[in-house]
Order: sequence, then structure tokens, then C-alpha cells
Amino acid sequence: MVSSAPAFLLGMERKITFRGHSPDSWSVKEAGTRPSERIFLLSPAHLGGARAKRLRGPEPASELGRRLRTGGLTLGELFSSTSSLYFRGKLAYAQRFAVPPAGVEACYIITSSRGLLPPNCPVDVALLEELASVALVDAEDERYRIPLARDALSLRERLGASCEVALLGSVATPKYVKPLLEVFGARLVFPSMFDGRGNMSRGGLLLRCVREGTELGYVSAASLSRTGIR
Repeated sequence: MVSSAPAFLLGMERKITFRGHSPDSWSVKEAGTRPSERIFLLSPAHLGGARAKRLRGPEPASELGRRLRTGGLTLGELFSSTSSLYFRGKLAYAQRFAVPPAGVEACYIITSSRGLLPPNCPVDVALLEELASVALVDAEDERYRIPLARDALSLRERLGASCEVALLGSVATPKYVKPLLEVFGARLVFPSMFDGRGNMSRGGLLLRCVREGTELGYVSAASLSRTGIR
């Protein structure tokens, strides 16, 4: 059984441990096999680039900019417009292959200051400015880790015992993997074919999977705890 609260909220040492199960209990999911339930967590798009700055400008020059000012833009649309190929691939893939439990969204977006939000969450200028103010996600930043831990714990309570949680994001740093492992343990997985690929390559791979109807295989993120985050 995983501890009811993440170690980083309790002031415990930072080492990731698992209680009551082995990381191997969810070690590898081959392509083509599906658990009874699976949801996805998507890493956020960067909001410090030129595209995001144009949306935040005083004179909106696009339909997205105008919708942002009326609260008619969704978080999924915002990140798809600022990240383009990679985020579009993650969102399309998650919506295509998720098998969520009743009452749970197919996917949630990891945000820099609002925890986990669904892609259809409305975004206005104030929310965009808030998210952009914490543009660099840092696992030690309380503005990021406390809301994330709160929402991850809440989500865990609504997931069935067999529901897999797939991370579509980087595992090269601990900023996503570490806090999510503290909550989801061995059920947290990521696509094995992400290893060694850049963002554009990952985005193209995910969109190709959607077109072809072929789901990727997954590896448990818990296996990273043996040798450290790569």
C-alpha cells in the first residue's frame, strides 16, 4: 500500500520507496495489451515562448487571443497552440487510448500552479498569467508541488485498483516522475518508445499512433527508482 501522503509534503527524506508491493508488479505493458482502465497525465507546454506572449499581448491578433479574453479558450487549446506538434500529439493520443473509470476524465494536464486540470478547463487572461509566472516547473517549488500532490491524491482515491496512470512527458528529470511516484507508485507508467526521442519526434510518434490505431507499450516508472531518474 502506498503511503496516504507524499513524502515531500511530510518533510521526509527525498528517497522514493514503495510499501506493500514491488516495482515489478507493474513492470512492463506490451503494445497491444490493455488494462481494464487507464488514464493519462500530460506534461504542460511552455508558456514563455513567442506564441504564448502574442496571446498575452494587449492587442489580440488571432481568434484564440480573442477567445482568451472572454474565457472561451480551453487549456487543451492553449497548450496545443503554444507547443504545437508535441502537445497536440499527447492530447490526441490520450483521448484516443484512455479507458477511464466512471467519473474520471480520460486525461489531466499537469500545470505549474493549479495541480491537475482537464483539457476542457476554461482559460482566461488571469489564469494564463498565473501559469506563465511559474513557467519553469521545479519539484521543489511549493507553488507547483503542493497543488499537484493535492490533486494527485484526490485522483488516486477515485481510481480503481486496476487503473493504470500513464505519464506523457519527460522522465529525464524528477520534476514529474518524483511527485507522481510518491502518490501512484508502481501503477505510474510511461511509453517505452519515448526513451531517447526529442519532443518533436515524440509528438509525431503519438499522432502516427492515433492515425493507425496502434497503442504504444509502457514501462513502469517505478523501475527508475532503482538507478535514479535518468
